[in-house]
Amino acid sequence: MSTREQLAKTEDPAPSQASLSPEPSAEQLLEQGMALEQQGQPEEALRCYDTALSLIPELARAHFNRGTILLDRGDAQQALEAFTKAVQYKPDSAGAHFNLGAAYARLDRHEAAVSAYRQALTLRPDFAEAEMALGAALEEQGRDEEAMKNYRRALEIQPGYAEAQDKLTYLLVRLDQFDEAAAGFRHILVRDPHNVNVLNSLGLILNFKGQFHEAVSHYRLAVKIKPDFLAAHGNLGNVLMDLHKFSDAAASYHRVLELDPNSADAYNNLGSAFKDLGDLDKALASYRKAMTLKPDLLVAHSNLLMVQNYLSEQPPQELVEEARRFGETAARLAPPPQPLNNSPVPDRCLRVGIVSADLSAHPVGYFIESILAALVTGSAGRLELFAYANSSQSDEVTARIKSHLRGWYPVHDQSDESLAQRIRDDRIDILIDLSGHTGGNRLPVFERRPAPVQISWLGYFATTGVPAIDYLVADPWTLPSQLEQHFTEKILRLPETRLCFTAPTLDLNTTPLPALTKGYVTFACFNALPKMGDAVVALWARILHAVPESRLHLMASQLSEASTRQTTLERFTAHGIEPGRLLIQGPMPRDRYLETYHRVDIALDPFPYTGGTTTAEALWMGVPVLTLAGNTFLSRQGVGLLMNAGLPEWIAADADDYVRRAVTHAGDLQKLSALRAGLRPQVLASPLFDAPRFARHFEAALRGIWHKWCGQGSSSRDQPDIKEVSDGKI
Repeated sequence: MSTREQLAKTEDPAPSQASLSPEPSAEQLLEQGMALEQQGQPEEALRCYDTALSLIPELARAHFNRGTILLDRGDAQQALEAFTKAVQYKPDSAGAHFNLGAAYARLDRHEAAVSAYRQALTLRPDFAEAEMALGAALEEQGRDEEAMKNYRRALEIQPGYAEAQDKLTYLLVRLDQFDEAAAGFRHILVRDPHNVNVLNSLGLILNFKGQFHEAVSHYRLAVKIKPDFLAAHGNLGNVLMDLHKFSDAAASYHRVLELDPNSADAYNNLGSAFKDLGDLDKALASYRKAMTLKPDLLVAHSNLLMVQNYLSEQPPQELVEEARRFGETAARLAPPPQPLNNSPVPDRCLRVGIVSADLSAHPVGYFIESILAALVTGSAGRLELFAYANSSQSDEVTARIKSHLRGWYPVHDQSDESLAQRIRDDRIDILIDLSGHTGGNRLPVFERRPAPVQISWLGYFATTGVPAIDYLVADPWTLPSQLEQHFTEKILRLPETRLCFTAPTLDLNTTPLPALTKGYVTFACFNALPKMGDAVVALWARILHAVPESRLHLMASQLSEASTRQTTLERFTAHGIEPGRLLIQGPMPRDRYLETYHRVDIALDPFPYTGGTTTAEALWMGVPVLTLAGNTFLSRQGVGLLMNAGLPEWIAADADDYVRRAVTHAGDLQKLSALRAGLRPQVLASPLFDAPRFARHFEAALRGIWHKWCGQGSSSRDQPDIKEVSDGKI
């Protein structure tokens, strides 16, 4: 309904029709103008109103009708003047105040619009359209909670008021009130079942709530109704990724590219689908295409850097140069850093912030939970901990992590600048990135330098390339001094381990060695499939040939697809391994996944992207892990874990040594059985699980770099020199 149609109903009836005289009166001109409007001749009607006002300047109805025409044709300033006069001459007209508010709103004068709408409601409390418009004006001012009340009041006055329902529902989405928003979208679909925008929006909520299959049905209906609906095709691809249907997801992204061949975002998403399908060459090509189309698309560059970690024989210098290019782009896009007012007092209580999208049932959450608990217990009065969670999802792990923190801020919907300002306002002294180039990272925020000292730790095993990140946390095993040249950050080396795992709370015991009763050895790897490159398959096939009757158990999210399982079987068949010697499974809940280790004798670590969480979990379940020591930070992750677990004999120097050690360990079942029986208590007592011990080392490291910052001059504090490579001491 147009503004004119809405508001005409709010005024007193026009004077009754009268015969026009050769020189019509103002009232007759008013009636004639209204008739012309009904006939679709607004310009002629406007002339009638102008003439009427030349006869009677205080004719409020003429000012009102004139204003509606001007507003409908986009002349908001002149409409404002007309409605101002309508209100002046008829101050008790709710409709005039309402339209005055509409004119103010068109001119982005929302506070004035709010006042006008409130006056309309004072005059007419049951004015549903005014309640709705008042809510919209308040929403424009960021007064969302107030706006919601007005939308609800409009629906109370006029149940089924479509525009108010729509406004309320989309506001609920923005306020993360997803259950009620979903109900609102369903209500809209009852009256408008083919509304593709609502189908798409409801799909987004369902995806967020983990109702993936229902989300798929809504997206599919949306694209059936509107085959060229780009957003729905893209969102369908995203939820199919969540369902681990990577081939179907790739098909959706291809459809987006058919409709829009220059969509950098679609190429980026397609790259992620190829990555999970194990086609790393196509993944890299897709990410590079995205970067060509949109050079400033940092997420594609992050994904490119991440995928390169899966590839064997990548020259380290090329990797660091690619990371530097990312850092240069991030620096170019970032505004100049704002001055910081952190007090350079060496031994005061430090405010430490962590930034991550993974503070949940995720590898990062599993590693950091016990560390945060130990820091809070052991560092009271010396450290205050804050988290900036770049995800709206939460679970039991999230709840436990939150309980250890002084501040918790969901920031997934905040811009980089807004988040940087939030961190400045919190006066964070040391800001820690837990993501690197993994999904959901906020590396561009760090380039804005919201904290004096900035660190990368835990979630990534290579340089970030971001100039404003000062330090990267490592340990003596994973990062020997000769590898420091491959980092833009200084190396902050902890004395034992950079990782400390949180023991699962599940009531799940270890079991006797399964090979003793089965009569054959079961090897296993439960890492992500992209880590299983051709060199890994070839080496594991050698082990299976060298250990007669042995089996290999694989589990990964990517293996939920039948086509991927078949491809995996064929990769081993090419090396002479019969399909019957492989057990291939898709993902399962954590308790069932960990219980699967009851069927495993020896875990095999992939390379060059070695396991982290899977290694710690295997050890906790009593299963030793065989790793291949590489010559990069990432490829030595297994070395760090196993050395700290007290298992140096499970570290191979090269491929031949890897096979030899696998055969040796598999050939001595009594020794393997004894190791299994005592492995859980052994690792629980080691630095790998000793959170209080780790927390002491970590706090000392943080205090050391803070002392260093305090000892620098003011100019150095504003722009720290991050190019210098430290000696690794703290």
